[in-house]
Amino acid sequence: MPLQTQLVGQCTSPRHHAVDTRWTMAYAAGLQDENPRLRDTTQASLCVHPLFPVCLEWPSVLDSRALPGHDGLSDDELARGVHATHDLHVIKPIVPGQAYQTTARVVDLQAGHQGARVCLQLDTYDEAGDLVTRTWQTNVSRGVTIEGPAATPIAQAPAWPDIHLTQQAVDARREIPIAVSAGLGNIYTETARIYNPIHSDRAFALAAGLPDIILHGTASLALSVTALSRELLDGAVDQVTRLGGRFTSMVVMPQTLTLHITAQGSDWALFELRNDVQAPVIKDGFMVWSQASATAII
Repeated sequence: MPLQTQLVGQCTSPRHHAVDTRWTMAYAAGLQDENPRLRDTTQASLCVHPLFPVCLEWPSVLDSRALPGHDGLSDDELARGVHATHDLHVIKPIVPGQAYQTTARVVDLQAGHQGARVCLQLDTYDEAGDLVTRTWQTNVSRGVTIEGPAATPIAQAPAWPDIHLTQQAVDARREIPIAVSAGLGNIYTETARIYNPIHSDRAFALAAGLPDIILHGTASLALSVTALSRELLDGAVDQVTRLGGRFTSMVVMPQTLTLHITAQGSDWALFELRNDVQAPVIKDGFMVWSQASATAII
């Protein structure tokens, strides 16, 4: 069935989360991120992996599929949905031991050449009611059309950083290999608490027309951020203010990915992640850290 334009403007009910060190450390360990800032509890405060907010956002992403206008899709149509783009803004650090709540608002719905493009604004707030993170996420329902009167977007996703066009940009081409184990899909499923059987159940993945179990897009992005933080920030992950990219290819496991740092400034980097046949897995990747010219735009 088509997606209905009445979907635009609707928001999910808040999802409440208790974030503890067990969860945040498991997330980092599942990525084989050995940064002591993420797992050494003898420190005064424990940092959280920059992409951990996706763990809080996933239940709200699922809730958005039950909103009026989206709830008519069949199981087959839902299974054809793909995560296309991700743009995470970190306003305040997530702190283990605190409670958070997350909502998903549909801000735009457009017809694309592959299917309906749904743009979500995912907001996470702390106990004081302060906005902690905001993610602009585009999902594509492949082969699904749109029906209803034209709907005006209720919010405009911020432009992606064009810092590679500034005078700061330097050619910083470096390549970093990233090993992906055969079981990473299952591990990430449990540590991120993002349950989708195409990432953990081979029979389900094959029945869905996939070549095998595939890795979560956010896991590929998290692995990239781990490598960038180690290479460029000496592990100071709490400095990251914005990150994202476009997901372009699936990752079958095991294999070795290659992170290509294509340009770098004093507080930003651009990258591309490629698979073992050099096809892009993430294109137009970026990471921005404190005091950057392209800081979080909310």
